[in-house]
Amino acid sequence: MGLKGKLIASLEVKCGGHTIFDIYHANIHHVSNISPSIINKFEIHEGEIVKIGSVVSWNYNENGQKKNVKQVIDVIDPHKKLISWKVIEGDILELYSSFIIKTSCEHQWTTWIFDYEKRTEDTPEPLNILGLILDVTKHIEDHLHKK
Repeated sequence: MGLKGKLIASLEVKCGGHTIFDIYHANIHHVSNISPSIINKFEIHEGEIVKIGSVVSWNYNENGQKKNVKQVIDVIDPHKKLISWKVIEGDILELYSSFIIKTSCEHQWTTWIFDYEKRTEDTPEPLNILGLILDVTKHIEDHLHKK
């Protein structure tokens, strides 16, 4: 049996958490242009941009290696500024039997939550992936400040 884990990181964003949410909710297809050093490609496979049940994929760089992940959007709550993606394919599932990524935004904060189950006890915590998402969030904040 694998080991369940949860990582939570909150990042203060001067542009306001709601603007970060707006990017992920309505303009997610722009993230690869905002953070091209990390996100190489975003694609919608089923559904529409950020609708519950939509299937999306990302090509990204992790430690100099090209990786990919496919996710289904399983929760969107505009009032709580919350989006949840369940990983259904990709490199992440080589190490984790389940992986859910959630973001919530409020006031000057963006919070990322990873709920996951490791395949083995030797599997590392997904700190690299968390670091990448925090870097992308910083890139989005910088982009919004330039507007």
